[in-house]
Amino acid sequence: MKHTFLHENLKSMMRNFRYDAHPMGMVISTIGAMSTFHPEANPAIKGQSVYNDKKLRNEQIHRLIGGMMTSAAYAYCHRIGRPFSEVKVAGTDPLSYTQCFLKMMGKNPHPKLARALDVLFILHADHEQNCSASGMRHLTSSGVDVYTSVGGAASALYGPRHGGANEAVLKMLEQIGDKKNIPAFIQAVKEKKVRLMGFGHRVYKNYDPRARIVRKLADDVFLILGKEPLIEIAEELEKIALSDKFFVNRKLYPNVDFYSGLIYKAMGFPTDFFTVFFTIARTAGWLSHWNEFLDDPENVIVRPRQVYLGRSNVDYTPIASRN
Repeated sequence: MKHTFLHENLKSMMRNFRYDAHPMGMVISTIGAMSTFHPEANPAIKGQSVYNDKKLRNEQIHRLIGGMMTSAAYAYCHRIGRPFSEVKVAGTDPLSYTQCFLKMMGKNPHPKLARALDVLFILHADHEQNCSASGMRHLTSSGVDVYTSVGGAASALYGPRHGGANEAVLKMLEQIGDKKNIPAFIQAVKEKKVRLMGFGHRVYKNYDPRARIVRKLADDVFLILGKEPLIEIAEELEKIALSDKFFVNRKLYPNVDFYSGLIYKAMGFPTDFFTVFFTIARTAGWLSHWNEFLDDPENVIVRPRQVYLGRSNVDYTPIASRN
């Protein structure tokens, strides 16, 4: 846990963000800036062979996993105007990674709440060649430093089509407002007037196995913190959707994002912080892709082939003569 240290200059940079800056913008900027504090691990400065040193490579992995947590905690505190809570971590400190994270944010490091975050982080750590993982490998192939690569991958995750899905689910449930409004909402989905968030997956064509785990996890968190009111709308929406042929025929089942946002909300986190949790979890997965790519003997720069489908044999027309 000693790699949770964040340079004071980085903290100063984060303090200069606006009070209402999105936490993902703060975290992405901070992680990218971390590369300037470690020139010894930058291929652009030390040469392309710098990561052949496995010890140096592992140091960057530890720094990023630890630093990502601290950057996220600092972004949270800045976002809500709360002083950052330093956590003095000794070698015999019994606090886990997630307990330290909760304590940094001034939250109750309850073992069961920390365990809930542990499970969510494991479930979100990696998932095939998704958008951000592919981005990580593309950037790594250029030979850029690992901090810039992780910052780029996090930027991809920031997009609402990727990492922002659980935030979108919560906004959808808040928009529905009451169980009695669900039938009208379902009809609007069928008429393509609104989107049903948290259902369906590019890989899973049946019930996402991760969603079952998260649903059980939600009950454990609610026993400690109290039941999140939106859970009743979520359960009723799931029940209706799973019994409607329109959704069943299209293989639209709840995915991992459907219930995870409710857990974060019950823990008292604002919706714009949800993607930051995803980023912390996915950092381990991105670094695994990075490590694997560096050891691949065929790790040439990624350059997808582009096929031109436009017009051919077109005569050039001077700009002044064009309509």
